[in-house]
Amino acid sequence: MPHYVFLTGKLAEPALRRMLDELAPRVGFTHTVGVLPITVAALATTPWIARHFTPPADAERVILPGLCNGELEVLQSQWGNVRIEKGPNDLRDLPDYFGTSNRSDSTYGMYDIEIIAEINHAPRLQLADLIARATKAAADGADVIDLGCDPGTRWQDVGVAVRALHEQNLRVSIDTFDNWEAAQGAKAGAELVLSVNATNRADAVDWGCEVVAVPDTPAQCAGLAETIDFLRSRGVPYRIDPILEPIAFGFAESLGRYLETRKRYPDDAMMMGVGNLTELTDADSAGLNVLLLGFCQELGIRSVLTTEVINWAQSSVRELDLARRLVHFAVTEHVVPKRREPNLVMLRDPKLHAHGEETLRELAASIRDANFRLFAERGELHIMSRDVWLRGTNPFTLFAELQAKVEIDASHAFYLGYELAKAVTALTLGKNYTQDQALRWGYLTEAEKGRHG
Repeated sequence: MPHYVFLTGKLAEPALRRMLDELAPRVGFTHTVGVLPITVAALATTPWIARHFTPPADAERVILPGLCNGELEVLQSQWGNVRIEKGPNDLRDLPDYFGTSNRSDSTYGMYDIEIIAEINHAPRLQLADLIARATKAAADGADVIDLGCDPGTRWQDVGVAVRALHEQNLRVSIDTFDNWEAAQGAKAGAELVLSVNATNRADAVDWGCEVVAVPDTPAQCAGLAETIDFLRSRGVPYRIDPILEPIAFGFAESLGRYLETRKRYPDDAMMMGVGNLTELTDADSAGLNVLLLGFCQELGIRSVLTTEVINWAQSSVRELDLARRLVHFAVTEHVVPKRREPNLVMLRDPKLHAHGEETLRELAASIRDANFRLFAERGELHIMSRDVWLRGTNPFTLFAELQAKVEIDASHAFYLGYELAKAVTALTLGKNYTQDQALRWGYLTEAEKGRHG
């Protein structure tokens, strides 16, 4: 079996040894725990490690704590051909690191659903603002930028806007029922017009681009078949959108219309406007977007239209980009979409870790300095140093107890207050807390700047 070396600091050594005793037989390796002469290994840099540790000759792989700073080349030049890598930030994530998580499958990340990101009220925006919004949407994962026109007024500069976005190498669609706007947008390079029905399908013949066919009225898809027949007979490329309705206004029936439309037109391109649900439902948009894309993936709906107007849906494009990869993998591999895309789990963490009472006692007994270590698990806050181990549920009570035992200056008090606030948030929401590290918020996570950042 291969021999792996795991580097750690003094405080984490007992917990790491227990973890590896259970993990090594299951994964298939023998191991050595290299204990660095430092309390917390995350504080070690690679040049420092190079001066204080040499792996055994039979080591095939050396795994450093993920939070270690510095370039691995420093170690590689000194240790030779052994494989060196940074592991997870938290040793409790080692089981996933060694393969219990299946996100490493070579097919994960593929997708076949196109995201159309609508910029609402585009005529009201300055051109520079319009370009900035479109560029951001594309960076978040949008394939096509949809320019939402204002009903009742004609956008004289629609062609200018389309050409400006094309100059940014962006694909563009036009959302309008005004025939002049649609024609001008298509002439300038828009590849898709949303939408056509009995009122404007005759004009679509002259636009020279693809269109979205919609019902005259959503109920029972009235008029949709006639529009599709008309477009087919004139050779106009199209995709079909039976129209998703909000909850309480025919949501369930509208899903049924997509099912019936797919049965009737098994090979035709289809689209869904998912913003009709995410914008009009008091719920974070990520879960709704995943659910709707799962429906689309199973049904062969290969394009979705979204907006980012309401505050809780401000990141819908990014959510859809992650979700389309998740549902594609689930459907093509015929597996449930679970433990594949942790970036979409934001409010809570995918799994909770706990050191446990025994490990906390070992840590408390091993601390030899006055620096405070904070932990939050199993409903309790813990403050540890050489002089104290306080535990409880109320941070104000804990801080008062701490003040009675040790002297705390203003700077340190601010730091402790900040960290305790994070710890309480973690306990409240069911998240993991690691001192001096940002709480995890899925793809919205921002790295902790720290006291000197």
